[in-house]
Amino acid sequence: MQMNKNYYAILMAGGVGSRFWPVSTEDFPKQFHDMLGTGDTLIQKTFTRLTDLIPVENIFILTNERYNDLVLQQLPQVKQRQVVLEPAMRNTAPCILYASLKIQKENPDAVMIVAPSDHWIEDEKTFSKNVQQAFDFCSENNALMTLGIQPTFPNTGYGYIEYDKFSTKGIKSVKQFREKPDYEMAKEFINQGNFLWNAGIFMWSATTVVNAFKSSQPRLYELFEKGISTYNTNFENDFIKDNYPKAENISVDYAIMEKSTNVYVVAAEFDWNDLGTWGSLYDKLDKDESKNAVVNSRTLVADASGNMIRTNDDKIVVIDGLSDYIIVDKDEVLLIFPKSKEQDIKKTLQSVKDKFGEQYG
Repeated sequence: MQMNKNYYAILMAGGVGSRFWPVSTEDFPKQFHDMLGTGDTLIQKTFTRLTDLIPVENIFILTNERYNDLVLQQLPQVKQRQVVLEPAMRNTAPCILYASLKIQKENPDAVMIVAPSDHWIEDEKTFSKNVQQAFDFCSENNALMTLGIQPTFPNTGYGYIEYDKFSTKGIKSVKQFREKPDYEMAKEFINQGNFLWNAGIFMWSATTVVNAFKSSQPRLYELFEKGISTYNTNFENDFIKDNYPKAENISVDYAIMEKSTNVYVVAAEFDWNDLGTWGSLYDKLDKDESKNAVVNSRTLVADASGNMIRTNDDKIVVIDGLSDYIIVDKDEVLLIFPKSKEQDIKKTLQSVKDKFGEQYG
């Protein structure tokens, strides 16, 4: 199949994924792990999925400079020019603007997808179909697009996208982005029927997104625009090292999506999971007859169900009388934690670092 040379991707791989501690750590975050025991890490799965539509050399990996070697190791088909390094953590808007300016300079006709590296998408063909729909629309229209996920229950862990009920089938005009709701509000959203989960996957042309930053975030735009002459040259690194830390810490949703009127959403037709927590990983995995999800371990269980069990390869785990727990063994750390409190793992990690030292996070 002839690939479209104007198609690009920005693969977001800079996060730490601290709710997946102790497997995910600052030195080795979750996107570089085989979280599902499939033989591929999450970033490898995402990269392969994108190559269905996008030429390999047009996929840029956005990550923190400390993960440069991990990216090149896990994605041997990627060249150093495709690894866009952030010298500081500044949320999603600065890095997306920076990468978009680089891509626009290389190809003014570029149309791109911005995709997190740690999502689980089973039906990859339908994913490509939905992205193609969005690319076609972005090529013809001045549109900022996002992929929304059909809600299956009143989830309070995601932001929501409210779309215009009278929009055409397939591509819908976005009315507004809504913050993570409480349970009652989430139920109300679902009852109304014109709300989708915000998956943080975006599509747009390079020109449209750069113009959106120009009008909604003039200071941020000026900061990165100053360096255009250095982008894709040997001088880029010095410019970014000096200027990137000056960027405001702001998300792309807040920076441009919520402030723009030309925003559209494609309702995804594929199965999606953001793999944000051990519980969401449990939901995705096959279970044994006692509804335990097991990765890498050999288990002997009695009167134990609903557990998420993960160890280093082939470790034998014996569990009796424990249900709905997260049991994760990694090197020097063993975590045994109620699934119902999984959102507290982030806080617990901080307590572990305070008591035992930074090296454990």
